[in-house]
Amino acid sequence: MTWEWDETLFAGAAEHYERGRLPYAPGLVPLLAGELPADGRGRLLDVGCGPGTVTVPLAALFREAVGIDPDPGMIRAAERRATAAGVARRIRWARLRAEELPAGLGLFDAVVFAQSFHWTDRARVARTVRAMLRTGGALVHLADLKGECRTAGGSPYPTVPHESIAALVKEYLGPVRRAGRGLLPQGTPGDEARILAEAGFLGPERHVVPGGEVLERDSDDVVAWTFSHSFAAPHLFGPRLDSFETDLRGLLAAASPAGRFAERAPSTEVFIWRNSGPV
Repeated sequence: MTWEWDETLFAGAAEHYERGRLPYAPGLVPLLAGELPADGRGRLLDVGCGPGTVTVPLAALFREAVGIDPDPGMIRAAERRATAAGVARRIRWARLRAEELPAGLGLFDAVVFAQSFHWTDRARVARTVRAMLRTGGALVHLADLKGECRTAGGSPYPTVPHESIAALVKEYLGPVRRAGRGLLPQGTPGDEARILAEAGFLGPERHVVPGGEVLERDSDDVVAWTFSHSFAAPHLFGPRLDSFETDLRGLLAAASPAGRFAERAPSTEVFIWRNSGPV
């Protein structure tokens, strides 16, 4: 094993997350409103909620939403987002790892993992979460759709030079992907379908919510995008952080002297698993 979770996984990334990360497809909330037990009376659990990216827009569909994340910076950012959106009273936040569930949180009608399930002890967490779901409840797994063309044709600005950014990160941090204090030589794990099926979930039902909107991004957005990821979290660069950011901004200036980029927003892939009965 070359990696196990530690508290530095996203240390320092929360302040960059909201500006840097691309949004989920705009049709995501309407889709989930139709597919989930979301009549305003149920409860939602968002595991690995980050800065509340999904928790906040979904909160209006439920009587109560609970967002958990082990990173204190993410919880603070989520609280700010909920307050700004006027839904703070509907949401409880807790600094918890998924492995600490059920943590006395009670039963839920829907549980969401938005690009977070792979950071957990997946078999253990899947079994625990199923026991926390009411019969007929749903587990939702969200991710950006892989393999899409992200080139924004017709824009006067170039696309974000992702390959060059990745090469620069490797120049500073080494060829093997970093994650907290450890390494992920094979990347993050997959095979979620097998694990969730073995935990007793039925499904999945797969949906693709179209993205496609062309977004204009500036250099500050792209710098924030870089630092919002576990593989380039600010603390990983140590005393070379300022040097890395200078080189990153130089790379971006060379790619776009105007400091502007165009990027096509990703589609969102949604897998919905159902809890058919008591564990």
